[in-house]
Amino acid sequence: MMRALLIGKSPPAELGVSYVTEKPYDGVVIGSLELSQLLRFGEPAVLEALAEGKPVYLYTPGLPESPKNRALSASLASAQRELKNWGVIFTDGGRKRLITAQEAKMLRQSGQKPGRDAVMTPLAKEILEGSD
Repeated sequence: MMRALLIGKSPPAELGVSYVTEKPYDGVVIGSLELSQLLRFGEPAVLEALAEGKPVYLYTPGLPESPKNRALSASLASAQRELKNWGVIFTDGGRKRLITAQEAKMLRQSGQKPGRDAVMTPLAKEILEGSD
């Protein structure tokens, strides 16, 4: 199971990770963000994880919204696009299962494939697409 640093509130959905509060961790889960945090994103642990190539997941139901202010809503959408461009993986915590590199190795060794609704880390994809 992936050890993930939790930023914000813990998502109510089971994401298949165990949360830690300090290093070492395999990735980061952003459970929630305030308006100001999203608009001026600069969470050091998230930026460090991205720079190190660790997966960062953002739980989308924890994102702030501003349906009554179109200009603010557009700025929030722009901030979300920027996070996606950086490599942050958005998840709703639904039926999609997160496949980490460790789980990908086990799947490959047993000859199994992840479900169609699985979300894979970049390294997990590489492992499952690799040849023997």
